[in-house]
Amino acid sequence: MHYSFNGQVALVTGAASGMGLAAANAFAAAGAAVVLVDINQQAVTHAAAELTAAGYDAIGIGCNVANIDEVKAMVDQAVATFGRIDAAFNNAGVQSPVAETAIADPADYDFVMDVNLRGIWNCMKYQLIQMKKQGSGAIVNNSSLGGLVGIAERGIYHASKHGVVGLTKSAGLEYAAQNIRINAVCPGIIETPMVAGMLESQPEAMAEMMKDVPIKRLGRAEEIADAVLWLCSPQSSFVIGHALPVDGGYTVR
Repeated sequence: MHYSFNGQVALVTGAASGMGLAAANAFAAAGAAVVLVDINQQAVTHAAAELTAAGYDAIGIGCNVANIDEVKAMVDQAVATFGRIDAAFNNAGVQSPVAETAIADPADYDFVMDVNLRGIWNCMKYQLIQMKKQGSGAIVNNSSLGGLVGIAERGIYHASKHGVVGLTKSAGLEYAAQNIRINAVCPGIIETPMVAGMLESQPEAMAEMMKDVPIKRLGRAEEIADAVLWLCSPQSSFVIGHALPVDGGYTVR
């Protein structure tokens, strides 16, 4: 399906690679001006430059989403540049080491929660302030299949992603009547740099997970981008607070 975001502005976090970059590229191809955000300033600047070289409107902003002051400055810069934010994909996230709950490192817990959950709350806060001024908008938060199920020794990551789903549902109720739709996408095992690292560092655990993927392949970042654009488009105008699995059947086994 072809989506048109002509005259609109899309903001994507974690946009220097993987699902974020795929979504940024898809929004640009659909006509949106795109704000690419990533903690890696050099990489996100390069990604934005590639879009502008191809004739699209884009800027790259370095930002640590766990830092609320940086997030506010990032949203302010996006609005100062393009005037509004119509669609946001809060995608930035990190993995936690595989660890039994009783021996997990508290520092890992704090880091994962700061990025995966606090980071999304930070971004939503300032995106919503802007969208309320405009009277419209759509936000998609990146949860995970880990936001819908549990897996042994992944409690910290899954707790953060369950939190994203709960935050999405509650905020979705708050803003539905204000013409702002908030949903989540729950990717399965997607071919991204993060997953490549997991395949290399945790081959046995990843092999066990892949046994439970009915479609028997990794997902593609572009498949998540397609879901994000649908959730931000008028074609999903009656979808509120939904956590959409895009996981090759993992969560329906």
